[in-house]
Amino acid sequence: MAHGMRMDTHSGYLDGGGRDWRDTATRYALLPLRVFLGVTFIYAGIDKLTDSAFMSEAGSGSIGDMMRTVRDSSAIPALVDLSLKNPVGFAYAIAFGELAVGLGTLIGLFARLAAFGGALISLSLWLTVSWASDPYYYGNDLPYLMAWLPLVLAGASVFSIDSMLRSRRRQRAGAY
Repeated sequence: MAHGMRMDTHSGYLDGGGRDWRDTATRYALLPLRVFLGVTFIYAGIDKLTDSAFMSEAGSGSIGDMMRTVRDSSAIPALVDLSLKNPVGFAYAIAFGELAVGLGTLIGLFARLAAFGGALISLSLWLTVSWASDPYYYGNDLPYLMAWLPLVLAGASVFSIDSMLRSRRRQRAGAY
């Protein structure tokens, strides 16, 4: 080691609360992922809801045509068949699901549940729409599925309604 510098200790970077910078960085580590996924899923939901071509049973760019196109190459054709029973209803379900997941993730309300919903949406899209992507990493639904998993496990620890509610519950518990 150069000049006898110890590498196993943290230097004096404190965040004012007595925690060192690594603890602070750890607390905020998932925030960029939460913002990205929240904004992206809100955008995806709004984009679908405002696209009259997508929200159609048939025609260029429609949910119906897309699902018919991927049916034979999907991992679970029965899931695609289910969506084809009512493609427009399925499109609304996906769009509103994406909106709910995105909002819950972004504001941190029921964050683990929202992330679980995002993971389920990404999983279902991976097994249907992007399953045939070759090589597999060309499809974007699998990376989204993997991105949701840390939020399923950890939730929203900072800048979230969940953390505000936890803090309020702790204060009430301490007041009695």
